[in-house]
Amino acid sequence: MKRYFLLSALALATPAFAQNGPTTPVPPLPPAHLDAPAFAGPEVSAVMQPINAMLAGLSSGDAAAIRAQILPEGGATVALEKTGGIHTIRHMGWDQFLATVKPGAQKLQETLHDPAVEIDGDIAMVWARYTFTVDGKPAHCGYDHFDLVRQNGAWKVLNVTWSQRTTGCMMEER
Repeated sequence: MKRYFLLSALALATPAFAQNGPTTPVPPLPPAHLDAPAFAGPEVSAVMQPINAMLAGLSSGDAAAIRAQILPEGGATVALEKTGGIHTIRHMGWDQFLATVKPGAQKLQETLHDPAVEIDGDIAMVWARYTFTVDGKPAHCGYDHFDLVRQNGAWKVLNVTWSQRTTGCMMEER
């Protein structure tokens, strides 16, 4: 009990746990292929398949292609960082999110950089820096977090959460 209390007190007193503290108090997760050789290969590919299909559907404006990769009880959340230090959080059910996906004249592309994949049985999460371009020009960037569940042998996306900013969106890798 004393140890739990001490750890709790330390966590509350540490600035990284404060609501307005640093956004990344520890180094980012390593890409799956660097630190987890046991997960490299078919299992990571299987987890990434619905994510890659969602991104392809987003690029082509195909909401039905995205819907085929998701579980209906989930949704999408964006943590939007606007200029002037304004931060807003917006949660959408999948229907609301998919209503924004439409074919258009502009070429949309979301690129994930060095995704970190964690798998435990029938749950997985993918964390990756992304760049979103419109007609080849950076529109926004941030980090994506995908929450997946395996049902009947197939991975489906339950939730996607992403940060979105327009500053610091370089096309080259870090």
